Amino acid sequence: MLSVGQVAHRAGVTVATLHFYEKKGLIAALRSSGNQRRYARDVLRRIAIIRVAQDLGFSLAEIAALLRPFPPDKTPDVHEVRAMVAGWKAALQARIDGLTELRDTLDGCIGCGCLSKEICPLRNPSDTLATEGKGAVLLKAGRRIDEAHS
Repeated sequence: MLSVGQVAHRAGVTVATLHFYEKKGLIAALRSSGNQRRYARDVLRRIAIIRVAQDLGFSLAEIAALLRPFPPDKTPDVHEVRAMVAGWKAALQARIDGLTELRDTLDGCIGCGCLSKEICPLRNPSDTLATEGKGAVLLKAGRRIDEAHS
């Protein structure tokens, strides 16, 4: 078992970060007889996964969802890790697809800001799409159609 200071040092994060991750349910600690936090060594791997996911732009809520099948106080087995990796791959591919679409349309719509009713994929006269959801409804719908045809 490792102390909070040892984990912070080895993981390259602050003690406050560990407390925050614990509060968010991303990691778990046991308590010593003196009521001090103690972490199993496998928490270092979990923190590394969290940090890499954050570096890739995932929010803590997204990370928590991807880690949900693996309670923070349990080391996943090989099959569980494979399932987790499959979920992460799908989430990463969705992010790549969205970024690719943004890159390819950036100069046409966002770049000029004209929102041309003739050519703009974001066209939404009279805000008729408000009933279909929030955000870029047409772009999201187009992505769902593309995924269905894949």
